[in-house]
Amino acid sequence: MSDHEKKPDACPDQVQVAFTRISRRSFLTRIGAAGAAVGVGQLSLDTQAATPAPDELAAPSDAASDQATMQVRLRVNGIEHQLVLDPRTTLLDCVREHLHLTGTKKGCDHGQCGACTVHVNDRRINSCLSLAATHEGDAITTIEGLGQPGRLHPMQQAFVEHDGYQCGYCTAGQIMSATALLHEPCGAADGDVKEAMSGNICRCGAYANIVSAIQQVRRKA
Repeated sequence: MSDHEKKPDACPDQVQVAFTRISRRSFLTRIGAAGAAVGVGQLSLDTQAATPAPDELAAPSDAASDQATMQVRLRVNGIEHQLVLDPRTTLLDCVREHLHLTGTKKGCDHGQCGACTVHVNDRRINSCLSLAATHEGDAITTIEGLGQPGRLHPMQQAFVEHDGYQCGYCTAGQIMSATALLHEPCGAADGDVKEAMSGNICRCGAYANIVSAIQQVRRKA
């Protein structure tokens, strides 16, 4: 072999092994270091962005607090109430949670069962579908304002006499609807009463007794 001929520095297999070892160690090490650096930098930026300025740490202004609530004056069962309510408060939640008149029941909360029925200006409504703030100046009556123990409304007395309830959960709404029905156009037949009371559901199935109670009061009236 002449002096001009060059010997290979290493065989191909050795080159490949060395390249593989270097790639794994150096590449992964560098990627990990770069990722950590980026993460620390991003965390620093996020912390700076999330940290409020001194002015932002001050207590909320009165204007901001006033936007969350409103003054509402309601007349319920003949009594005036001055309330501070969230504008989204329903009439049902108002009488139950703020006035503690829990005779009005929350059933479906979607206006489908009638358990929350109250009178507004002598007309029955589903109180779960009506905002309390819309009833300023209205005369609102709940089951507590209809009659009292020892001085029951004729419809309440009829429900007792005809066993127009079982579990009793729907009874307040049934009585409020039945009382309003006395002042509504309704035929004389039982079927007419059933149709007029179809918005009130009794899961116990006491419908026949409910109709009998209503018809008794209608006949006496």
